Amino acid sequence: MTKLLQIDFPFNGPFNQQMADEFKEIARSIAAEPGFIWKIWTENESTKDAGGIYLFQNEETATAYLDKHTARLKGFGVSEVHAKIFDINLDLSNITKGPVN
Repeated sequence: MTKLLQIDFPFNGPFNQQMADEFKEIARSIAAEPGFIWKIWTENESTKDAGGIYLFQNEETATAYLDKHTARLKGFGVSEVHAKIFDINLDLSNITKGPVN
């Protein structure tokens, strides 16, 4: 069963186009993760937060990615990572056009 992973953390930048330019290799790495389906990148320059919403094939691949990404973030100096793994209500998500099947 697919799992949604939500991650956010304090982040001082870069934001917007500069983030896109500087993090392309990380994005490619994420796209190649086992069980990865998609990610929506999130950022809020005014509150200095960033993160993402991910969809994985199952809980095992979501958890493995979370462990790997948390370690990567800590290597970048991010000390506070917030994360949750959720089940998805497919019936309701399909009604509201959620990108899951």
